[in-house]
Amino acid sequence: MSMLVGAALAASTLLGAGPAAADTPPVEFGDDWHDPVTAAPPVAKPHTKSCEVTVAEARFKDFTPYKGDYAPPAKCGKGSWGKVVLRLDGKVKGRQYDRLGYLRIGGVEVLRTSTPEPSVDGITWTVEKDVTRYRETLSRDQQVEMLIGNVVNDTYTGVIDVKATLTFYEAAKPTAAPDRVLPLGDASGDGRDGGVALTTPRNSERIVAEVYATGSGGGCEEYWYLTVPDAAPYSCKADRGPYREVQVKVDGQLAGIAAPFPTVWTGGWSNPFLWYVIPGPRAFDIKPIEYDLTPFAGVLNDGRPHRVEVSVVGVPEAQTGWSTPVNVLVWQDEKSDRVTGRLTGHKESTLSNTSKYTPGTGGDEPHRLDTEGGHRLHVSGYVNTSHGRVATTVTRSLANTSLHRWTDGESTDALKATWTDRETVTTGRRAVRSDRTYTMDGTTTLGAGDRLRTRISLGDRAESVTRTGGRRTGWSVLDDRYDGDATYTANVPRDQRHAVGTSRERYRLVGDSGCYDRTLSTVQGTLTEDRRRC
Repeated sequence: MSMLVGAALAASTLLGAGPAAADTPPVEFGDDWHDPVTAAPPVAKPHTKSCEVTVAEARFKDFTPYKGDYAPPAKCGKGSWGKVVLRLDGKVKGRQYDRLGYLRIGGVEVLRTSTPEPSVDGITWTVEKDVTRYRETLSRDQQVEMLIGNVVNDTYTGVIDVKATLTFYEAAKPTAAPDRVLPLGDASGDGRDGGVALTTPRNSERIVAEVYATGSGGGCEEYWYLTVPDAAPYSCKADRGPYREVQVKVDGQLAGIAAPFPTVWTGGWSNPFLWYVIPGPRAFDIKPIEYDLTPFAGVLNDGRPHRVEVSVVGVPEAQTGWSTPVNVLVWQDEKSDRVTGRLTGHKESTLSNTSKYTPGTGGDEPHRLDTEGGHRLHVSGYVNTSHGRVATTVTRSLANTSLHRWTDGESTDALKATWTDRETVTTGRRAVRSDRTYTMDGTTTLGAGDRLRTRISLGDRAESVTRTGGRRTGWSVLDDRYDGDATYTANVPRDQRHAVGTSRERYRLVGDSGCYDRTLSTVQGTLTEDRRRC
C-alpha cells in the first residue's frame, strides 16, 4: 500500500475547541468528531490596551487568491506595539482533502498553514501565531494576499471558510523587533541562474533569513522521507534516496544549511483517522527555517543587489514539489549611515549521502533501504558598528539516519528515521546553541478484508542554551510528541469504513520562562484526556 493513498496538503498551530474531554467514546468513528486541537500553548498576551484589525475573510473553493487592503490601527501605539498576534479562524464541512495555504502582507509571508480534513457535519479550528517580528511591515498600509488552494466538485464538497485578524497590544515596555523585513518571494534556484535579488540597507548590523520550506503538492516530495533510488522497487523515486537539506546561497556561495522538518499533513500515511482531532507536530503552524547571515553583512552592505537562492538537496532534477518563500529580517545601526565589514572564514565539509538497498527475498520478507547523510558548515565575519567591531560565527551540523522497509506491493510500509540539526551562533561574548531533533517511526499495513492500519510516533525536540562570557544566561527545552494508531477498511465508501483509532500528544516546554506541560488523548474522534501538569 503506497503512502500516497488518500493524502494531500496541510499545515498550522491551533487552540482547543469544542466540549471538554468525554468519558464514553463511541465504538468506532461516526459522521462527526471533536474539533481539531493541539497541546501546544496559546500565544501569551500582555495585559495592555489592544486593537483588532481584520486582514482577510474568504471562502476558498479553487486556486484563486484572496486580495485585499490592510491598514494599521490608528490607536494602540502605532508602529511600536509590544506584541502582535495573528489569529486564523476556519470552518469546513462535507468531504475534502487537507490543503496548504499562506497569508502575505506587503509581500511578507506571515503565515504558512494547512487545513484539517472535515466531518460531514463540519468542524471549526483556530490558529494563533506571534507575528511581532513583522511589526515594521505591519506599521504601514499594505496589500494582502491569501490562498488556501482547494478543489470543490461533486465528490469533494468542502468549501474552506476563513477569517484572519491581527490584534495589536500597546507596549508595557520597549520590545525588540527587526527594523526592516524584506520579502524575497520564492528564491528557489539551481546554483547557476536561479534566486532573487537582495539589497540590504547599508547600515545593516544583523541579517537573518527565514525560509518557509514545504515539500508538498500531492506528489512524491510530499513524502520525501520515503523516496528510494531508481534501483529499488518502490512507488516514489529520487535519484539518491530520501536525504534532503535546505540550502541558502549568497552570490553562489553557500551561506546556510538546515534539515527540513518532516511534516505529516492531516491525510498523511494513508490514514486521515489518525489526524482528525490531533494533527502531527507543526501541521498547522509551519515554522520557517532561520539562517543567520550576519557574517555576510559586510558583503551585502555595499548598496548593490546580491543574488540569494534557496535549493533543496536531493530533489530529482526538474521535479517540483517544494515551496521556499523567503523573508529577510534586518537590524540596523541607527547611529551609522554605513556599516562595513567582511567575511573572514568559510569552511564546509563534503556533503555525505549514502543509501544502501537490500532486496527482499519475496513474500513477506521486506525490501530494505538504509540511509545516512550529513553536512557541516562554518562561516564567520565581522561588522564595524557605531559601538565597535562585532564578530559573528555560525556553525551548523546536520545528520540523518533512516531505515525504510516495505514488502512487494507495499502492503507493509515502514520507516524509522532521525534528523538532527545542531547550530551555534556566537556574536561577541554571547553564544546561542540550538540542538534540534526530529523523529519518525511508523508502519502501515494492508491486511485481510482490506483493513488498513497505521501506527506512528512523531517527535519534535529542541534544546537551546545561551551563554554570555561563558556563563549560562538562558535555556529552554521543547519536546512535542505525537502517537497514533488507526485502522479502517480501505476501498469502500465512507460509511463502510468502520474506523477505529487513538491518538495522543504531549507538549512540554521548560526553561527560564517557566514550565508548560499538556497532554491530549482521543479515542474514535472523541477527546478523552486533557491533562495539564506543571
